[in-house]
Amino acid sequence: MARRIGWLGAFMVLCFVVLFVQLNNVQVVKAHQYSTDSHNPANEAQSYDQPRGVIQSADGVVLAQSVRTQPGSSYKYQRQYPLGSLFGQITGFWSFNKGAAGVESTYASYLIQHNRPIKTIGDLLTTPQETDTVTLTLSSKLQKTAQEALAGRDGAVVALDPTTGAILAMYANPTYDPNPLAVNNAAIENGAYQTDITDVPGTDFTPLSSLAYQNDFPPGSTFKIVTSSATYTYAPKLVNTPMPYYTCIPGGTLGGQSPTAPLCNDGDTPCGGTIAEMLPPSCDPGFALLGTKVGKTSMMDEAQAFGFNQQPPIDLPPSPYEVSQFLNPATCSDVNAQIFLAYSSIGQDCTIATPLQMALVAAGIANGGVVMTPHVMYEIRDSQDNLVERYVPKPWHTATSQATASAVGNLMTEVVKAGTAAQVGFPPQDDVAAKTGTAQVGAGGVGSGGSQATTDWMIAFAPENAPKVALAVVVPFQKLSVTGAEIAGPVMKTMIEAVVAGQ
Repeated sequence: MARRIGWLGAFMVLCFVVLFVQLNNVQVVKAHQYSTDSHNPANEAQSYDQPRGVIQSADGVVLAQSVRTQPGSSYKYQRQYPLGSLFGQITGFWSFNKGAAGVESTYASYLIQHNRPIKTIGDLLTTPQETDTVTLTLSSKLQKTAQEALAGRDGAVVALDPTTGAILAMYANPTYDPNPLAVNNAAIENGAYQTDITDVPGTDFTPLSSLAYQNDFPPGSTFKIVTSSATYTYAPKLVNTPMPYYTCIPGGTLGGQSPTAPLCNDGDTPCGGTIAEMLPPSCDPGFALLGTKVGKTSMMDEAQAFGFNQQPPIDLPPSPYEVSQFLNPATCSDVNAQIFLAYSSIGQDCTIATPLQMALVAAGIANGGVVMTPHVMYEIRDSQDNLVERYVPKPWHTATSQATASAVGNLMTEVVKAGTAAQVGFPPQDDVAAKTGTAQVGAGGVGSGGSQATTDWMIAFAPENAPKVALAVVVPFQKLSVTGAEIAGPVMKTMIEAVVAGQ
């Protein structure tokens, strides 16, 4: 019995030793780690009792700020978004229950209170804390213009500086107001969140997911800019080789093409010829054949050089739905079939793209073939207005040579002068280079001749000789048979005129 009591006593002493060691480990060795851990509930709660830094537009309009709450609230501060849904998908939100999104998430380490760098002897004694101000590249005026130009329709506008990658405007409908997600009321917050993640009636779009960079659509004929670039880059002999004239490529002509499924030109009119002859009227059969002659490997290389099949490096929280795809097995039943390459080369079937991606295509042509990294942060300054960080523009991809970009850009000006964008009415002095896109979706399919919906596009840059802006506009799932020029064209014209006017 005495021996058992001895063993029990030794075991209890060992337990006390282990407990003592663990207490010292938690309270001393890892004290700083635990006290600063972002998942520490005490830290999370404390962050809502402290103000966060300001987010403002390029023209100095406050987009997000912390304000004092009413007496009796759970926390001392609440996030406020003065322009609400106009910038909701950019600023994101700061929510106690749902975390952070958008710029609030990407630049959280600057926006939260943190120790100010020691610069004086007084700083050594007081360890002052501060928040930083994040200034975006987006203009509140241009963002408002995009909102008004869409006129309440589902769709998106992306405008960026092709020489730096700075996003000048990025607006989409549907959108959401981040203010209800930042209130100190769990019921209101949860109710708003459920609304924002629910499809808008009659669509599969949710307000919390931006159509501008987190949703993709078949880009239609705007993708012919990529096909043209691939031809100049990888198959230059085809540039001046005429494609045969077709109204419809008969069924069974291309590998994998059903005998009963012709590939027809929009409007059922015959077309063909060289690239210079085919791009202004946007010849579907000709570009479909051209893509097959350039070949799968070269077409894939060119698409990826513009940014397809990869995560865009924009400084907003990433999402798998941001990846634009060309001949991706996930969206294509047979990437090796010639007919799928044909359709993909005209922006249908196995090709889907976000408006951000197509704006980058326009920007790459505008910038001599170099696609710059897109970004929304311009600079960050501390509470003393000292510069903390400023974005340094950097290339993402070299999509084409300067010669190719110049040639394709010249063809895009012909689209405006005498092609599918001529009816938009761009003022000659704006020197616009553009490409329309009318992706046939819904009932009937491409070239069926039946009634079907269209997703309407336009990409452009201006002025052609010294580009200030590159843009993409998309208005998806129009139920009447319309064109990109009719639907997206007026939005594009409004945006370009606003940029020219200095917004």
